[in-house]
Amino acid sequence: MPVEQLTFWIFSAVMIASSLRVITARNPVHSVLFLVLTFFTAAALWLLLEAEFLGIVLVLVYVGAVMVLFLFVVMMIDVNIAPLREGFVRFLPLGALVGIVMVAELVLIVGPRYFGSDRYAAPPAAPADYSNTEALGRLLYTEYLYQFEIAAFILLVAIIAAITLTMRKRPETTKYQTPGNQVRAGKGDRLRVVQMDSERRERP
Repeated sequence: MPVEQLTFWIFSAVMIASSLRVITARNPVHSVLFLVLTFFTAAALWLLLEAEFLGIVLVLVYVGAVMVLFLFVVMMIDVNIAPLREGFVRFLPLGALVGIVMVAELVLIVGPRYFGSDRYAAPPAAPADYSNTEALGRLLYTEYLYQFEIAAFILLVAIIAAITLTMRKRPETTKYQTPGNQVRAGKGDRLRVVQMDSERRERP
């Protein structure tokens, strides 16, 4: 077996095992760390496919930013794991059925085209001046332009919805400040002079 195939199978096995540990680990911090390992192995697979740009972006964006944010959120909030794990066994058959359906769809869509009889054949060598970043950009903005714009629009709607949910007024739990009222405030509103008689301490 060539070294490339052996490396592929090793990283694939590690990625499958770590992704399973993401949903089976009892500690949420451990789940996040296993997800980081999954992203690292996926980036290694991208590098094996000579897609260096996607591998580097996966490490920088997801591992360097998103997963660090997830880790801080999980460590800062007090998550009660027991209620979250109560329905795991009950919904396990349904989840397994959905997973099998998704795998079958992937095999039907991608299988005949990319996993035929020549699946172990080496890909054609790229020229010396080939840039996968340029090829990816040309593909996104020519053939998949509408799909790319629809995905960008969906992400924009999600951002606006998140900001709207965050900025909603909850007077019972959140205290708000009005800058206009703070600017118009005078010394009479902030300072009150109280006249008091001086007290004299008597010597014992």
